Amino acid sequence: MNYRELVFPSESVFLVTGGAGFIGSNLCEALLNMGYEVRCLDDLSTGKRENVEIFSDNPRYTFIEGDVKDFNTCLSATHGVSYVLHQAAWGSVPRSIEMPLFYNQNNITGTLNMMEASRKSSVKKFVFASSSSVYGDEQGLPKTEGREGKLLSPYALTKKADEEYGRLYTRLYGLETFGLRYFNVFGRRQNPDGAYAAVIPLFIKMLLNDEQPVINGDGKQSRDFTYIENVIDANLKACAAGGEAAGEAYNIAYGGREYLIDVYYTLTKALKKNIEPKFGPDRAGDIKHSHADISKAKSLLGYDPEYSFERGLFEAIAWYKDNIKPA
Repeated sequence: MNYRELVFPSESVFLVTGGAGFIGSNLCEALLNMGYEVRCLDDLSTGKRENVEIFSDNPRYTFIEGDVKDFNTCLSATHGVSYVLHQAAWGSVPRSIEMPLFYNQNNITGTLNMMEASRKSSVKKFVFASSSSVYGDEQGLPKTEGREGKLLSPYALTKKADEEYGRLYTRLYGLETFGLRYFNVFGRRQNPDGAYAAVIPLFIKMLLNDEQPVINGDGKQSRDFTYIENVIDANLKACAAGGEAAGEAYNIAYGGREYLIDVYYTLTKALKKNIEPKFGPDRAGDIKHSHADISKAKSLLGYDPEYSFERGLFEAIAWYKDNIKPA
């Protein structure tokens, strides 16, 4: 079943935290297109107002500018909400190594605030963004829930702590939580700018501007790149899942892997560019290979990733061609 076929009670209200960000704005758009009431909570520290301005005339959409580090903001935002899709967080493994206190405040305290506010507001389901980084130095492939290694960054630690809080809140308080371990999500509205930009939008933008991208490492690292539509599917399937699936973490990916150098040459071919990359040092805290076992999410959530890497990549290329201004 495609997520668009899901039916929630007509009076359902969805709160998307980090809703002005890449994943959050796509979740807002999908839910509004399905006819539901959506609240977007974002402090605009990394999210962009332009990502959600397109919804501002929709009577079912409400924007709340606020910070998840403030508990009263969280409590107010969750009042009368049925489902919370908690995406608000600071990403980037290398940046977290530089700013561990900041990441703790945003990604752990902010998530705990949202869980507690959701408990007090009698939210039905609390779905939150975790990360494949929780697998740390575990070498086995594919990555399987319950077989994690030593954490390699403060970012990974924050996501693991969020999962543990999720388990506790389900067990102690009956708040049905679902941790979604995203694997290298990409697609429309992902920011190509900045020192910590994700590789696919960064490569696309640089190639469109005839610039030479830098690949960290030898390019032989592999990733389970996951198109945004699959992530939307996972979030909404979690909202529809039974209580027996709550209190768990789930791999959310397509279930394959692509070598970074192959991705790069696929992009140069698609964009008709003859530009060789530069190679730089490995990034601190990065894992070498990533490939998800998604059988648990399929079995317990009904997760059914519709978009292969190739299909998603060519949709992403088309979007960036239409939305990136030449340098």
